[in-house]
Amino acid sequence: MTDHLATSAVILAGGLARRMGGGDKALRDIDGRSLIARVIDRLAPQCAPLVLNANGEPSRFAAYNLPIVNDQVADFPGPLAGILAGLDWIDTYHPEVQWMLSAPADCPFLPLDLVARLHQARIDQQAQIAVASSGGRSHPVVALWPLEMRSDLRRALLADDIRKVDRFTALFARAIVEWPVTPYDPFFNANTPDDLIEAERIAARHGA
Repeated sequence: MTDHLATSAVILAGGLARRMGGGDKALRDIDGRSLIARVIDRLAPQCAPLVLNANGEPSRFAAYNLPIVNDQVADFPGPLAGILAGLDWIDTYHPEVQWMLSAPADCPFLPLDLVARLHQARIDQQAQIAVASSGGRSHPVVALWPLEMRSDLRRALLADDIRKVDRFTALFARAIVEWPVTPYDPFFNANTPDDLIEAERIAARHGA
């Protein structure tokens, strides 16, 4: 396996959380711990540095001691803007790091072999991007990106009006890496209040 510590990560918390009723979805609790705290715990052993993409007042995330970057593209164009913000921050402050993982702040059960398996797949398949999948469904926001893709992504957002992550990644050679969904889907994401209840059940039953 390749050295996963050569990989940074951006945690995406820049969305509007409409299905959760608004507010900061990432700060909602599961079994006494916030979603974002659980994501940090999952990614910190695999990536360095971590950076948080969040819009609005950054002080609300101060307890997590992460650098915070906001979208530089107007009108909430979605996670691609957060991914670009993370790539730009890494390029400015850690130019020695050439790979970045993206992951949403509402996926509290991310696999602990995420970065290692994505790297191995993109090497084995000679791919430019590696994307996680489970249950036969890809999760394009959970992906491994080369820093050199910054200019392509900026052009896609600003000139080509591409907003969907899978539409952008389809332009490049992709490795799709499958994870099992038993005993639970590691890419379960909490979008609604009912999802939070289900996440509580998973955490209680499996110690996740």
